[in-house]
Amino acid sequence: MKRLGLLCLCLLQFSCNSQNVEKINGVSFVGSRDEVRQVHVDPVLEVNANYAAVMPFGFARNLNSPNIIFDTERQWFGETKRGARQYIELLQKNGVKIMLKPQIWIWRGEFTGDMTMKSEEDWKILEESYSKFILTYAELAEETNTEIYCIGTELDEFVKNRPAYWQALVDQVRSIYKGKLTYAANWDEYVRTPFWQKLDYIGVDAYFPLSEERYPTLEELKSGWQRWKSKLVDLSKKNKRPILFTEFGYRSMDYTAKKPWLVDRNQMDVNLDAQADATQAVFEEFWKEDWFAGGFVWKWFINHDVSGGEEDNRFTPQNKPAESVIRKHYTTLQESKF
Repeated sequence: MKRLGLLCLCLLQFSCNSQNVEKINGVSFVGSRDEVRQVHVDPVLEVNANYAAVMPFGFARNLNSPNIIFDTERQWFGETKRGARQYIELLQKNGVKIMLKPQIWIWRGEFTGDMTMKSEEDWKILEESYSKFILTYAELAEETNTEIYCIGTELDEFVKNRPAYWQALVDQVRSIYKGKLTYAANWDEYVRTPFWQKLDYIGVDAYFPLSEERYPTLEELKSGWQRWKSKLVDLSKKNKRPILFTEFGYRSMDYTAKKPWLVDRNQMDVNLDAQADATQAVFEEFWKEDWFAGGFVWKWFINHDVSGGEEDNRFTPQNKPAESVIRKHYTTLQESKF
């Protein structure tokens, strides 16, 4: 009987520990022209986010340009190394953990996943330039004790054409930074990313199409997740790595779940309920899964009072019903730990 009692106690303890594993309840904290102040961090705390993604930027002139320009005086403060450090330190002072996620912006907003060089020489220049970019911020991640470092975002053609380079890059980053690593693969890219086993998280920018409907219901949205969810869990099991939504979110507009990746300035009618329901569907489908690490809401501007709002059809949930969904969910999860 003593053995049976001890076994039951151990199983109960294991069950409690499994349920209390902290999820990453994050926001994507957008860089600004200005230094961040406490008034900018308070809204992050008020939605009970325990993580923030800080995103310095490098720039390329076009899809075939091999030179990554970064950390210059012409950039916004929050997009530079000095700005990223200042953002990180104030967020950390408030108990918010960090994913440092340096990204590339191509002039005119062209999709980074299509970035391709025209010659072997240019590929080598790009590799050298990108390494300098990523290793510079790996040093910052280590210096600031950042919890997660993301080595790239939506660079499908670069990864596909230069797999050996990326394998070596992970090793170089590991020699500098001792925390957890991920890569942010686009929703239609992650299945062929070749180096997941060298990282700690399978990072996915989760803009999966879920519904063709103008006004999708919560149940339709949850149903739309099922085919994608099965592929995600299979990949997680195959690689023995948890899935992390390095970005997730929806625009507050009609047909929000049809092509969730759209960033154009269209005139689609504002639909606040669709954004809120789509956000709720993600939480209900994923946050209960033990193979799922959590995610970062796209996106969160530092000037909360003037961001989003009921006439805005863009991604931010700020000052919209979706913000209440996020607050309720993140708060419930935090309370469930105790």
